[in-house]
Amino acid sequence: MDEILVHTLGADEAAAHIEQLADVLIDCVEGGASVSFMLPLARGKALAFWRGVVDSVARGERTLVVAEDAHGIAGTVQLITDMPDNQPHRADVAKLLVRPRARGAGIGRRLMEAVEHAACDQGRHLLVLDTASDGAARLYERLGWQRAGVVPDYALLPQGGLCATTFYYKQLP
Repeated sequence: MDEILVHTLGADEAAAHIEQLADVLIDCVEGGASVSFMLPLARGKALAFWRGVVDSVARGERTLVVAEDAHGIAGTVQLITDMPDNQPHRADVAKLLVRPRARGAGIGRRLMEAVEHAACDQGRHLLVLDTASDGAARLYERLGWQRAGVVPDYALLPQGGLCATTFYYKQLP
C-alpha cells in the first residue's frame, strides 16, 4: 500500500497544486459525488472553484487539508472558519473528496481526523457538515458525528435528479 501524507496547504502551495485539485474534484463529480457541481464539469469551472478556495485560504477564512499518495493528491477536505460574529466557536467542514482510485485506504478517515485537529488548533469546538452520500454518512457516524436531520430534495445529483442531504455536527473537546 502506498504511504499517505495528510497535511494542510497554505495559499501558495494550494495555488501550485490547483491542477491536481481540479482533477480530484472532476474525478469525484464524474463518480457521482453531490458536491455542488453538475455533469459535465468543465475544467475551467473546477479551476475557478479552486481559485476561490485558494483566495479564501489566503484571507484566513478556511483551512485546506490534502492527502497525497505516490500518484499525487488523492483527497481533500476544507474547514471553513469564516463565521458570523456570534459563532466564533464553530466551523463548517466542506468538500470531503477522495478520488475513486484511492477509496478504501482510510483516506477519508485521516482527512476528517486532520480537519478536526485543525479546528481544535483554531479554537473551534463545534463542527457542522452535510452529505448526500450514504458512504460518507457511515464514515461520519463511525467518527462520532451526530446526525441532526435530513432535508429532502435539497440539491441535484451531478447527473440530475433531486437528492436529500443529511446534516451532522460534532462537539470537540
